[in-house]
Amino acid sequence: MNILMLKILKNACFLVISRKIKKDTMARFELKLPKMGESVAEATITSWVKEIGETIDIDETVVEVATDKVDSEVPSEVEGTLVEILFDKDAVVQVGETIAIIETEGGDTPAVTSTSEKTTAPATAVTIEKSIEAVKETTSTTIDTSSSDRFYSPLVKNIAQTEGISIDELETINGTGKDGRVTKTDILSYLKNRGNQPKKVVAPAKTETPKAKVQSAPVTMSGEDEVIEMTRMGKLIAKHMVDSIQTSAHVQSFIEIDVTNIVNWRNKVKNAYQKREGEKLTFTPIFMQAVAQTIKKHPMINIAVDGDNIIKRGNVNLGMAAALPDGNLIVPVIKNADQLNLVGMTKSVNDLAGRARGNQLKPDDIQGGTYTVTNVGGFGSVMGTPIINQPQVAILALGAIRKVPAVIETSEGDFIGIRQKMFVSHSYDHRVVNGALGGMFIKTLKETLESWDLNQDF
Repeated sequence: MNILMLKILKNACFLVISRKIKKDTMARFELKLPKMGESVAEATITSWVKEIGETIDIDETVVEVATDKVDSEVPSEVEGTLVEILFDKDAVVQVGETIAIIETEGGDTPAVTSTSEKTTAPATAVTIEKSIEAVKETTSTTIDTSSSDRFYSPLVKNIAQTEGISIDELETINGTGKDGRVTKTDILSYLKNRGNQPKKVVAPAKTETPKAKVQSAPVTMSGEDEVIEMTRMGKLIAKHMVDSIQTSAHVQSFIEIDVTNIVNWRNKVKNAYQKREGEKLTFTPIFMQAVAQTIKKHPMINIAVDGDNIIKRGNVNLGMAAALPDGNLIVPVIKNADQLNLVGMTKSVNDLAGRARGNQLKPDDIQGGTYTVTNVGGFGSVMGTPIINQPQVAILALGAIRKVPAVIETSEGDFIGIRQKMFVSHSYDHRVVNGALGGMFIKTLKETLESWDLNQDF
């Protein structure tokens, strides 16, 4: 009987130890929403591919998300078991937020402190609780920053309160953190030199009358009208368009380009090109290559604005606005477009356009654009005034190619003839791009296209 009891106890101890070892070797990995594209700050969860309790392999899709630019899948970076889902379907999640917890074997994976770990260290927990209470007491008396548009961490506000820095004085401190935030180093550096600076007289705060919100005129409806709710992507695109108009000082320049040589050359070589390369040669890659060459000649059009700084881009990444079957637009990006010849440009354009129509673009396909081209002529428009794709500073619209009567200058005199012409519209941010640069850019583009060699190869 004693021997039997000893065996039972031995087995029980072994089971407990095994479970403890297994538990101690498990880690909890935080699956975060990755960056989905430039200027994209959030995404909507459309569906969870995996459920709680299911095993997940590396690079296996866990959740599907959607932005205003692209629908995408979020893969797992580790192998393990999905133990927690932090957001439901249709929830809007910010980039960088943790959306799920995956439990993995091994302790090398970045872990999230579990409940069991917390309970094994009561002394530490008591210490932490006391620290939290002390922080609460300290931060309860910190200055009120609710009137400011800047974010201040509790530590910065606590230092400001202790050193007697008012909110008005705090606003004058230059921040080196993300989005101009004031860091601990910034405020300590300011305090170090504070005594050497003349004190600023802070004027009493002015009482401003709250501005009334601008409301659109009420819409009257008849019995024949139909209410159609905007799609999620439509809402986001609308917001981005309004934000762009409010951010950039839009100015447009227009120019007419004679593309007769290009039309005749394409008609001459398109069959041979398709036979050799296995795909069609359209006008779009010809124009995109010319734009890339023009950007190389005018690099200050390939910039972005970051506060009071100008970011001069090192790469020429051309965004190509493409229409989706539902009528919305997406802007896939041709990376290092200035390094591509016509064949390479054609393959890139056809590949991105095809995957855009098939909703097969990946997040990387729409990131990193430095300049955008949109073809409004594809819908029959003669010209357009496109809205800048933030944070870029310019966008080009290609109008429809038309046969028009034109004056032809020859050594024997001027004649009237039929020419293939198109209008090009150039929208640019007048904060950093003046009319001279905006106009010279399309003038150079015109010269490049009109000097097209009819006898060149592809």
